[in-house]
Amino acid sequence: MVRNNHPRSFVCPLCQTAKPISEGRPAEFVSRQIGALIRKAYPDWGPGHTICSGCLIHYRTEYVEDALQEHLGELSSLETAVITSFKEQDLLSRNVEAQFEKQLGLGDRLADKVADFGGSWRFIILFIGAMSLWIIMNSSALLNRPFDPYPFILLNLMLSCLAAFQAPVIMMSQNRQEAKDRARAQHDYQVNLKAEIEIRQLHLKIDQLINHSWQRLLEIQKIQTDIMEDLAAKK
Repeated sequence: MVRNNHPRSFVCPLCQTAKPISEGRPAEFVSRQIGALIRKAYPDWGPGHTICSGCLIHYRTEYVEDALQEHLGELSSLETAVITSFKEQDLLSRNVEAQFEKQLGLGDRLADKVADFGGSWRFIILFIGAMSLWIIMNSSALLNRPFDPYPFILLNLMLSCLAAFQAPVIMMSQNRQEAKDRARAQHDYQVNLKAEIEIRQLHLKIDQLINHSWQRLLEIQKIQTDIMEDLAAKK
């Protein structure tokens, strides 16, 4: 009967908590920058130790925050949200359009519909048709007593009122569209920033893995060389 001697758990030397071995990472596979940050708090930490995923995420987040502060200076709310998402391992991407639409009130939706209708060919065609009908009905050749004779003062008054009403409604819709574009741009910046951080962390992991693999290959090559020298000496 073969007995499995591999441990199923370990104690993290940082948080002193027992964790499953699947949640641990050997010190050899932790990047040099993060390892230096860990040794500032725990000088004895080094090769042979295993760190749990929770502590590793904590020091990764601290490293990212220090790097952003060094590069950007004081962090804004956008960078702070990225760091919080990185620490909690949450998804940062979301549907900005749907979230923005939920915040619109009845007046906002009505203003958008008025702006959409006022900027369409249907409005232009209806407007031209209504003006033409108004002018024809008030022509002296067809109507002896027109209610708005030439120069159509009542028509000019109605057009002025329409323009005075339509302009602020269109401006309201444009301001809301600018706010939506600004929210979309901020969200894209956060997603791009987090993606850049994740890619940099991935590069650090790959470099650390390559260095560790090269060290293992050098050790194996040295052992093979020693064996070959021993065999040559025996001959």
